[in-house]
Amino acid sequence: MTDLPALVRGAIELEHTERGLLPHRLPAWARAQTDDPQLHLVEAQPAGVRLAMRTAATRLELDVLPTKRVYAGVPARPDGTYEVLVDGEVVQRLTAAGGDVLLVDMMTGASTHQPGEPTTLVVDLPAGEKDVEVWLPHDEQTTLVDLRADAPVEPLPVTLPRWVHHGSSISHGSVATYPTETWPVVAARLAGLDLVNLGYGGSALLDPFVARTIRDTPADLISLKLGINLVNQDLVRRRALGPAVHGYLDTIRDGHPDTPIRLVSPIFCGMHESVPGPTGVDMSGIAEGRVGFVAEGDPDAVARGGLSLEVVREVLAEVVERRADPHLTYVDGLALYGAVDAERLPLPDDLHPDSATHRLIGERFAALDGWRQP
Repeated sequence: MTDLPALVRGAIELEHTERGLLPHRLPAWARAQTDDPQLHLVEAQPAGVRLAMRTAATRLELDVLPTKRVYAGVPARPDGTYEVLVDGEVVQRLTAAGGDVLLVDMMTGASTHQPGEPTTLVVDLPAGEKDVEVWLPHDEQTTLVDLRADAPVEPLPVTLPRWVHHGSSISHGSVATYPTETWPVVAARLAGLDLVNLGYGGSALLDPFVARTIRDTPADLISLKLGINLVNQDLVRRRALGPAVHGYLDTIRDGHPDTPIRLVSPIFCGMHESVPGPTGVDMSGIAEGRVGFVAEGDPDAVARGGLSLEVVREVLAEVVERRADPHLTYVDGLALYGAVDAERLPLPDDLHPDSATHRLIGERFAALDGWRQP
């Protein structure tokens, strides 16, 4: 019998439910400290979570129960993709039909849940002993029900340095087509790192319980990509941002006093470079059957302490300079994706990068000094 929990990599916690094993990217105690439905939704979407095994099997049968999201008035989302890698190379991509359905109202956030049935994914593998990874859909909650194989399966040994990354939907992988095309996965594979992706769509909001989660998670490298969600929600004034980031870093340092940390500012987003939030849905786009976003803030509010992305970058750079921490480095998000890049690779919905831009960001992040492992 396969020890399924032993194969799961990249999750913070595994919840044993009546229907199977549900990966979480926040622990239960942290989830209990918020009633935000957005965060509860996205932390259970398994971005960066995969099954990692060594086996001579030529056939795997993986029973999964996906949760499909359906947004009222928006074209149907494609099913999430399961990517199968053999010795590091993608050999198969699968989707799971059926499953539960979550009906979501984009304007109110209200949702209703419709239960469904599990699906069996059949994975064909080449003969011989090999390393196999099955990356779960980064944007589709997935309950793992069972795994069967025609040969013994053993957990893949952990040999790479562990990288814990926290960020927004951009780190989560919004608009990327496949789970290995999100920029943190691209960077981890290029740099030779074992990724734990704590990118939460719409939810990189300096929540103290996230800082404590990072504090308590073993890590050889840590990165924090902060700012866009603070602007999206018009959540913080300039006066509060610096002290809040200092406190966030203080908490992480309690558990990781000498671990290298990269504090990463936002990538280029034209609508919010000089205009504060909040961010709204482009209703004209919805009427045309496409998803888009617009800045709804007042540019004059910056003079009164409102946050634009330009302000966020300035404050984050100041925090790093003030701390004089030899293990803390500031990374300007514009060096990962800037205004010139946006002319060639525009953000499809004016907020999130597509797969090509994810790859660009991941390649540039992996190339940072000291990040690529020998």
